[in-house]
Amino acid sequence: MTTTLGLPDTIRACLFDLDGVVTRTAVVHAAAWKETFDAFLRARDGDRFRPFTPADYDEYVDGRPRADGVRSFLASRGVDLPEGTPDDPPDARTVHGVGNRKNELLLEKIRTDGVQPYEGTLRYIAAARARGLRTAIVSSSANTRDVLRSIDAEDLFEVRIDGVVAAERGLPGKPRPDTFLAAARDLGVEPSGAAVFEDALAGMDAGRSGHFGYVVGVDRVGQTDALYAHGADVVVKDLADLADLTGQADPAGSAGDEREGDHA
Repeated sequence: MTTTLGLPDTIRACLFDLDGVVTRTAVVHAAAWKETFDAFLRARDGDRFRPFTPADYDEYVDGRPRADGVRSFLASRGVDLPEGTPDDPPDARTVHGVGNRKNELLLEKIRTDGVQPYEGTLRYIAAARARGLRTAIVSSSANTRDVLRSIDAEDLFEVRIDGVVAAERGLPGKPRPDTFLAAARDLGVEPSGAAVFEDALAGMDAGRSGHFGYVVGVDRVGQTDALYAHGADVVVKDLADLADLTGQADPAGSAGDEREGDHA
């Protein structure tokens, strides 16, 4: 049986990814990664340069911790960089240096363009909380708290497991399920009683391997089949599609319409 929120009636908690699910920042991440990797590869390969593509983003980077994304993509191009350290400068030819360059570009883009939420997701979270479901944000981003504060949504989540918390606790990132498992544990809910909401293939893998009660894929970029193949129980274009939230008040205080085509 399903609830009015489109979830099995055994679900007690909702675990939400940030970028691409709650906020329109996945496109900003993708643009920052492309600028970073294209500059690196162009300098390294010259005339043999092959650009970073949307398929590369989906396969090797999306949803993963920053350093894991660097390692995964560069390995696909036969590049093996020294690890370096987390405080490497953004021009260092190390895993952390490349990752820090990406983060520098990301923050520049966020400062310039700001952050917008998906209003359908905010309405869904508000409806879930009104029905007594527990809520957590689970993201590989180290900027999660600042992003949530920028859209006045920090109070929508009882628990935050992000890149900062994962580093403090030594939790491996997606596609491993450890960050989602930690969120469920912090909420006092068994994995079987929690639903995962993700737009990344790595997040789908985490939901499936963690044996969560329900895995919701959010398809912003036309990858419904891939989300199902990686473990989604259901795939929707927007979380408002899981339930009839028409006419409900916008929890962020404005009733902006959803816009298509956020991802690059």
